[in-house]
Amino acid sequence: MIENSMFEEEPDVVDLAKESPSYPIDSDDAVYEPRSSRLLVRGLGENDLDEDEEDYESSARLLGMSFMNRSSNQRNVASSYTRQQYSESCLKPSTKTTVVGVLILVLVASMIMVIYFLPGCTFTRKGCKKSNSTMDSIYPISTSGEPFPWTELRLPPSVYPVHYNISLHPNLTLMTFQGSVSILVQVLNETKNIVLHSSDMNISKVTFEGKEVHVLEYKPWQQIAIKFPEDLKKGQYVLNINYTAQLSNSYDGFYNSSYVDTNGTKRVLAATQFEPLAARKAFPCFDEPAFKSNFTIKLTRERKYISLSNMPKVKTTDLKNGLQEDEFGKSVKMSTYLVAFIVAEFIGVSNNVSKTKVSVYAVPDKKDQVQYALDTACKLLEFYNTFFEYDYPLSKLDLVAIPDFLAGAMENWGLITFRETTLLVGSNSSSIDKQLVTSVIAHELAHQWFGNLVTMRWWNDLWLNEGFATYMQYMSIETVFPELDMDTEFLNVRFKALTKDALNSSHPVSTVVSTPEQVEEMFDSVSYEKGASILLMLNATLTDGEFRKGVIEYLQKYNLSNTESEYLWDSLSQVSKQNLSVSKMMNTWTVHKGFPLVTVERKGTQVTLTQEHFLLNAENSTDDSSLWHIPLTYVNDSCSVPSSSTLNLPDQVKWLKFNFRSDGFYIVHYDEEGWKNLIDALKGDVTVLSCKDRAALINNIFALSRSGKVSFRDVLNLMEYIRNETQTAPLTEALFQLGQIFRLLDKRSEFNLASRMTVGTVHKSLMESQSWDLESSVSEMTLRSALLEMACSLNIRNCSTQAKHLFDQWFISNKTFQIPSDLMRTVFKVAAQTDEGWGKLLDIYKHSINDQEKRKTLEALASTQDIRKIIWILQRSLDGSVIQTQEFPLVINAICKNFAGYLYAWDFVKENWDKITQKFPVGSFAIQSIIMSATSQFSTKTRLTETQNFFTSLGTNGSQMRIVQEAIETIKLNMRWMEKNLNALQKWL
Repeated sequence: MIENSMFEEEPDVVDLAKESPSYPIDSDDAVYEPRSSRLLVRGLGENDLDEDEEDYESSARLLGMSFMNRSSNQRNVASSYTRQQYSESCLKPSTKTTVVGVLILVLVASMIMVIYFLPGCTFTRKGCKKSNSTMDSIYPISTSGEPFPWTELRLPPSVYPVHYNISLHPNLTLMTFQGSVSILVQVLNETKNIVLHSSDMNISKVTFEGKEVHVLEYKPWQQIAIKFPEDLKKGQYVLNINYTAQLSNSYDGFYNSSYVDTNGTKRVLAATQFEPLAARKAFPCFDEPAFKSNFTIKLTRERKYISLSNMPKVKTTDLKNGLQEDEFGKSVKMSTYLVAFIVAEFIGVSNNVSKTKVSVYAVPDKKDQVQYALDTACKLLEFYNTFFEYDYPLSKLDLVAIPDFLAGAMENWGLITFRETTLLVGSNSSSIDKQLVTSVIAHELAHQWFGNLVTMRWWNDLWLNEGFATYMQYMSIETVFPELDMDTEFLNVRFKALTKDALNSSHPVSTVVSTPEQVEEMFDSVSYEKGASILLMLNATLTDGEFRKGVIEYLQKYNLSNTESEYLWDSLSQVSKQNLSVSKMMNTWTVHKGFPLVTVERKGTQVTLTQEHFLLNAENSTDDSSLWHIPLTYVNDSCSVPSSSTLNLPDQVKWLKFNFRSDGFYIVHYDEEGWKNLIDALKGDVTVLSCKDRAALINNIFALSRSGKVSFRDVLNLMEYIRNETQTAPLTEALFQLGQIFRLLDKRSEFNLASRMTVGTVHKSLMESQSWDLESSVSEMTLRSALLEMACSLNIRNCSTQAKHLFDQWFISNKTFQIPSDLMRTVFKVAAQTDEGWGKLLDIYKHSINDQEKRKTLEALASTQDIRKIIWILQRSLDGSVIQTQEFPLVINAICKNFAGYLYAWDFVKENWDKITQKFPVGSFAIQSIIMSATSQFSTKTRLTETQNFFTSLGTNGSQMRIVQEAIETIKLNMRWMEKNLNALQKWL
């Protein structure tokens, strides 16, 4: 983790790293002022528009443009005071006596203060030496005690790196490395300073143009600087730095990793993870995305290892002591966070796609699990080359499975690193396992264009990388691997993004970030899933392949450069033939947090549409004026296609459903009659709406219930149609939503009530009718695994009995009997509830080399109700002795799903917070997951206060994280839901 050093403050020196004061955390400080707006749509498509609204009519072809603001609220602030009354029973001195006394006291006190506070030199003949007040009061103090010549977290733009020559020698016995870097820099503007990044390094020597120079370091900002007596003129110079460092024992920078092979031998390796801010931990550099440069890398290693980097190896040189040095070719121009290198005992297989050699590497024990990844990567690379009309620019592409790796994968240019779970596929892996691996490969390959070829200028626009790669992963797989049913998975992802973005603690897609913790926090559902969702919506709005044409234009124009969101919108606008400003439309989705709720009110043939910022808790919003440019679509009982320009509503139309196929990033609320007509239609025939539209209705009404706009009874009315539902998308969404409520009730010791609610909604017969045999359809596997996992968690007898039977057969046969992979987690969870079964699973976990099997085994181990086992697994997953520390967030999540362990997990997180943040950076996705897993099911005032107090006490070690505000807001929402619905549920059920 990155910690700011704390300095003892001295007179007249501003310490820019000083901790800000702590204060109680409350996500509801701001006051919500609702604004409403509407577009009136009359029958037969006749729109009545105000003059102001007409300005928007020509800017898009779909119904429902930016609505005009209709109201505003004002707040009045009043204050009062009460004059304190004194007793007059005591004698008072005269006014004159009082004034004289006060003057004498002030004079004496002033003289004492002057003598006390003025330095002694004031009263000497020479007087005091004058200080450089500007320097002392502005610049932070470096480790040497000298003023550091830079005052900002972002580096100065006056010096730019042109080329790096990097030489590294990792010692995998001592877990240290030696390094040297030679940086060719371009001075763009005359300056007396060169400032760059460096973290946790022992710098032994620095030369500039061959002359040794003094280096200053300011550790809180991970910056070093070289000061010059005279201005450096414009031109190119060479900076050389020699240093040593420890291989990191966390998951960023140049870090050490280990694993035990099938012979019981411990193997070690060194790998890198630089995104977002950790290249500076491997070599001094200008570690910001906009400082793109070329890199030449040399790695010294023992003979038993291989080394890999971004570019192909050009030569190997024998050195003394049995060492070898590998030199790699000069890289393309790229950002520092994309640099990568590995020293390990890996083996690989390769294939050629066009002019690119594609290879997949893994540990030798798992060499038979790499073929699927190789075939998949080759097919997707061909697809992207064609789709983008811009061939992958490197001559090689390596995909490497690393045994100990925190992120799912990392898109380093030419050397993509993965968790073993997200790259390797065993012989018994199911289509669902392949769906995960294919998704991650597709995502990282899309980054080779979006992120690597064209890179966001700063982390505020991270969504340009992650949102686009997420969108392309679903779009590409739907085209290349249609059997993997990614369409349904993408729908679930959009629902997930809506849930997070409905919180007041959410943030705009593009938002201001500066500190390392803020940068880490950008890696969340908003940047990934919401970013992908609004791109889907835009693609659905544009026609004739305009989206693809605009993307091609964007990549060709800005290749090897840095961009901002506006550059993408400009490229799309240039190719669009529609009377639509892409920039104006999309800025309403990227610069405001949240999304709109569209309310539909119908009177005869007249439909009134209004929009407002949808918030689960709108009472204390911090943003009340957002209006979105919404491309509305709809279906009705006489028309099954989206609207194109006007809303035609004949008299015979019975029902109307907006947001066709849920392509738009918004939810819809209907008046009482509108909901009734839709529910009646579904009860009569579920096929009147597509499965996506049915899933969206379920998602929307649960969200509306949480926000208080509909009652939970209305939710149950809609869910009555579920008994006739057979499709995966609506059923899994219903199970997900019910599961959320089930766990809330369970944590309140209301297991029986939760069971009755679930079984009463999703009928027991549907669960019991599921097959336990091998299945090939991804859709069918997804549905039955969700249903059977729910059934076994509800202790439905037939489910548990069948699961135990399958486990016994599998174990007795020494795993030659095959459990369907999609049911393995459910079967293992049932087995883990006995001491004997748990012990068997632990032994399987320790010795398995199939990573999908191992991960499902770990989830099962963490589902135990035995408190001693829960504490043991918490300890072992954090210290990494039996369970890899990378799995700690998964362990917390699995334990917190069950009543037995969730409070123990929360206590463990609090007691071990310092250790946790040494392993995982503050603000990182891992920390976000740990916090939400541990707290998201609290629903009492006691737990709320406890959570607030704990995070407030952390100071700079986590109190200001956005995820903390999200956690507190979620607890308050849970409390409100319980207050409104618990008694009603107890009466109804």
